[in-house]
Amino acid sequence: MERSVYDDFVNRYAERASKIVVGPPSDKATEVGALVHPEHYAKVLSYVEIGKTEARLVAGGSRPAHLPEGNYLEPTVFADVPSTARIFQEEIFGPVVAITPFDTEEEAISLANDVKYGLAGYVWTENLGRAHRVSSSIDAGMVWVNSHNIRDLRTPFGGVKASGVGHEGGHRSIDFYTNEQIVHVATGDVHTPRFGAR
Repeated sequence: MERSVYDDFVNRYAERASKIVVGPPSDKATEVGALVHPEHYAKVLSYVEIGKTEARLVAGGSRPAHLPEGNYLEPTVFADVPSTARIFQEEIFGPVVAITPFDTEEEAISLANDVKYGLAGYVWTENLGRAHRVSSSIDAGMVWVNSHNIRDLRTPFGGVKASGVGHEGGHRSIDFYTNEQIVHVATGDVHTPRFGAR
């Protein structure tokens, strides 16, 4: 987050995160459900514990009090996250956000690209020129500008670097889900060299 608005943003973001309704999908008020599997839940919780040693926890970080069972985690927000932190460098795939300040557009791009993963990026700005510059400079398979995960299903979905093994979506799905095999059959007389035979 740009340093000029960093403190205010962190406070407002943490406050908003603490108001997110966590619960079962059967409850219409639910905004965030459970993680998919106990093993994944344990993995995400381990990242929360790591984050507590690397940065400042400003929201969440534990099981919601009203959900004593299941793979539920409060939306968790860390601030003042150094770019060397594991919660900055690694893919968590849980309701955990790491916020890092930057001073310049170039520094923001450098921070975004200085990781081994490149699934998705998000650019929030009121400046159309900056939106184009930054989004085209981010090493990610997908970039959203002023939106989140809303896409035409005919467009490619996938990452770069250590994120994913290609793209799917639209005609790319045929390639992604197809194993090609070439079978060569001789249908006429062929001369097959027999090296060493006399």
